[in-house]
Amino acid sequence: MSTTVLTDDSFATIVTAIEPGRQVYDNVRKFIVYIFAHVAPEVVPFLVFALSGGSIPLPLTVLQILAIDLGTETLPALALGRERAEPGSMSRPPRPSSQGVISKDMLIRSWGYLGTVSAALVMTAFFYVLWRAGWHPGDPTGPGTPLHHAYVTATTATFAGIVTCQVGTAVAARTDHASLRASGFFTNPLLLAGIAFELVFTAALVYVPPLQGLFGTAALPLDVVALIAVFPVLVWGTDELLRLRRRTRKPAHI
Repeated sequence: MSTTVLTDDSFATIVTAIEPGRQVYDNVRKFIVYIFAHVAPEVVPFLVFALSGGSIPLPLTVLQILAIDLGTETLPALALGRERAEPGSMSRPPRPSSQGVISKDMLIRSWGYLGTVSAALVMTAFFYVLWRAGWHPGDPTGPGTPLHHAYVTATTATFAGIVTCQVGTAVAARTDHASLRASGFFTNPLLLAGIAFELVFTAALVYVPPLQGLFGTAALPLDVVALIAVFPVLVWGTDELLRLRRRTRKPAHI
């Protein structure tokens, strides 16, 4: 609950006072959606490794996860907090007073859609690299084995795939009700700068030799780069279609 105190005799002031509050509330939810959506693609690789009893090697290393959580994820998440108000934000009815910031729909969107699509895509990249090298479940991939380089390349594909999925998630999280076209792609320059930073940071970890040794990465072949380059469009596109379906089925609500 909140209280609005009018300092003049114009009720139009109410609109001016409420709109920034809705903008802040929406931006907090966008930040949470973005952060929560990356849980699935980071956890699923470890589940695949554990449930396979080790016959499938670990698709992602601990240092690569740290690079994601502390390096690539931070700036886009903060930039979402500066997103401008969505078109039509003041035409939506007030949200129920019992509804918190985190809702069931948010969790379904983050984990059920954005997270699930991202996890499926990054695991596809991981297995693609291994299978093209002739790997079969149970084959050794440790240091000194013929498949070790392919394994390192596969974990790098997983890492880079998560980052590119982050790009799609960041663009998708910008809007909760309206379409991206209505909001405008270039209206949040801070987010674009954050995306540019995470892509440059990822490229450095993948292609700079000293960082390769530190984070256990390897240069990605062009076909793998082409594969993960479409991940942002697939992640964002899935979410955009789901929100379009929601808009056509029922009125938007907070």
